[in-house]
Amino acid sequence: MLRETTPVKKPAFDAVVANPPFSYRWEPGEPMGEDMRFKAHGVAPKSAADFAFLLHGLHYLKDDGVMAIILPHGVLFRGGVEERIRNKLLTDGHIDTVIGLPANLFYSTGIPVCILVLKKCKKPDDVLFINAAEHFVKGKRQNQLTEEHIAKIIDTYQNRKQKERYSRRVKMKEIEANDYNLNISRYVSTAQEETEIDLAATHRELVEIDKEITKATAKHNKFLKQLGLPPLP
Repeated sequence: MLRETTPVKKPAFDAVVANPPFSYRWEPGEPMGEDMRFKAHGVAPKSAADFAFLLHGLHYLKDDGVMAIILPHGVLFRGGVEERIRNKLLTDGHIDTVIGLPANLFYSTGIPVCILVLKKCKKPDDVLFINAAEHFVKGKRQNQLTEEHIAKIIDTYQNRKQKERYSRRVKMKEIEANDYNLNISRYVSTAQEETEIDLAATHRELVEIDKEITKATAKHNKFLKQLGLPPLP
């Protein structure tokens, strides 16, 4: 277990990658409040240890290192102590990128998940949101990310690209205005915009169609009269 006895001997890593059990129930106990991994941010609730795993990895990350962790979407918006931890991570500039992945990627669960990319010394004053939830190939049991899907996510992340309905760099002021809620669809919606309808033009078109119907009906009734049949109304 990586628990340093003195700060000087604390191990540190260039990269941390984690795929912990989602919303794992645990028993932190009161001493955890003084644990160096959690002291500055807070202790994750008993109902979900997601932030405990995140803070554990972040604690052992080098100042110029990068951490990526797969978590359920709840960490992006749940309240209580998790909200306070999330606020602290954001105000300290540790959350670099939020990546939303499709549902049903894993054998163990069908829920959609996200990847949080964290840094201790992040340069940009924004958070990159990538909404890749609709970019996948549907399989018989699990959805799959192709090499192209993965390459697109990586390219967007590395170059911090912005693309409509896929990715966006969001300033901290906007995130603060949203009470530090990181719900991905709040910043990058995949909904298609409805086409604006020109009511005046549509009305003119309907009037012309009605005139054509009246003209055609009158012509048809002439034939019906010649045949001794009753006219159309």
